[in-house]
Amino acid sequence: MSMTLLWIVLATFAGGVLSVVIAAGLTVSVLSLIVRHLVSLSAGVLLGTALLKLLPEAFETGGSPQALFATLLGGLLFFFLLEKVELYRHSHHHEGDGHHHHHDFDAEQAGRGGWSVLLGDSIHNFCDGVLIATAFLADPHLGVATAVAVIAHEIPQEVGDYMVLLNAGFSRARALLYNAISGLAAVLGGVLGYFVIQPFDPWVPYLLVIASSSFIYVAVADLIPQLQRRLAWRETLTQLAWLAAGLGAMALMSTLTDEHAHAGGEAAAHDHAHEATAAPAPAGSADPAR
Repeated sequence: MSMTLLWIVLATFAGGVLSVVIAAGLTVSVLSLIVRHLVSLSAGVLLGTALLKLLPEAFETGGSPQALFATLLGGLLFFFLLEKVELYRHSHHHEGDGHHHHHDFDAEQAGRGGWSVLLGDSIHNFCDGVLIATAFLADPHLGVATAVAVIAHEIPQEVGDYMVLLNAGFSRARALLYNAISGLAAVLGGVLGYFVIQPFDPWVPYLLVIASSSFIYVAVADLIPQLQRRLAWRETLTQLAWLAAGLGAMALMSTLTDEHAHAGGEAAAHDHAHEATAAPAPAGSADPAR
């Protein structure tokens, strides 16, 4: 197994399965306390990853700007339609979380036994796995940033899905088990993405743009509207602080990885120049001193 594939498996497992375990391990009172903060944080992380890492990398890697922007638009419309048919769910709600939805909201969201929740979550996780694989194939540092963004988003989403399944009548053990199985779809997407995408390097910039469109859509269409509520100034500042923390973390990661890549490129150029200077003269060549 190549190191890239190993990193993809580890990153998708963390994004798809560990986030489920973390969500299930928290009590309802703790969930009520932290979910709204995690939503603000993940919105910042997703926007920062898309706009500061994925899109710049896509434009630097290749492809015409017109084609890449058309891909971005197409990606936004695609995820919009996918969510319309409930195959790309974003659930960050549960009873008592402070959002102004009506009572038994989660029981309604659960649908017929919660299976629609699990199907939509599985497809979402599979897409995340493919996006993580694409980012790792483009650059390992980009892959890490993308995985961090997915994990930051998956924890509040899995909190919502877990509570929805409980409201649908699942026991805690069944809700955890089925959510974990759903999370494994991310690993499947990552592995398939690695083998399908790897031979087709020209696709990578466009797939990075699709990953960006996914993150932007989730942040703008789902997360930020949840934050657009009239709050006391202190709560508003808290929201902004968590949002800024997510953006700042991705900006810092982008700066550090760019500096590392630049330093690595300079070191490689220096080593190449040194080898060229130190290379022995070809046999039989004339000695200029003679």
